[in-house]
Amino acid sequence: MTASTGRRVTANLGITLDGRYHGPGGPADIASIVPYATTDTARDHLVRLVSGATTAVLGRGSAEGFLQYWPPVADDEDADPRDRAYARWLTGVDKVVFSRTLTEAPWERTRLVDAPVTDVVAELKAAGEGDILVNTSPSIIKQMLAADLVDRLYLMVCPEVAGGGARLFDDGLPATRWTLVRQDTGKLGEMTVVYDRVR
Repeated sequence: MTASTGRRVTANLGITLDGRYHGPGGPADIASIVPYATTDTARDHLVRLVSGATTAVLGRGSAEGFLQYWPPVADDEDADPRDRAYARWLTGVDKVVFSRTLTEAPWERTRLVDAPVTDVVAELKAAGEGDILVNTSPSIIKQMLAADLVDRLYLMVCPEVAGGGARLFDDGLPATRWTLVRQDTGKLGEMTVVYDRVR
């Protein structure tokens, strides 16, 4: 068994009231999430969740989407300072991207992996310092929850019912208990919550 340095594994995702991270139209159907992603509450949440993170773990889809959007924000003087701070963190942090199809890393400071998620996270926990953030990559977060490897969960709960689409919390997950360490409510009714796993 690989030793651990005590690094914390955190995960971040936006979900609807019915627990979905996209709507019935598939992964691109995020109309129930997007209106709340640029509120003050959401932006403050974004800055908090990366404050102690030194490694970002991403799925291929998230990595490619982030690559298109975030790097220009880092140097955009007209962008919200919180967005710029997040963009600078994301472009500068060490990134691990899970992919079976990519042959070339899409970003600097990026390592491509095609291996079991649990093995890679165990390897990351055995070296280095700081939080390991599984960032807006639901397929990876779901595997981590199934293996009970998430120590802190950052969620933005949007006040909409998507009515269809993929859920974060599938049936069959191990029973776990969590403690609420922070909750903020925005003007549009969105809530950002932080839960720590009780072990």
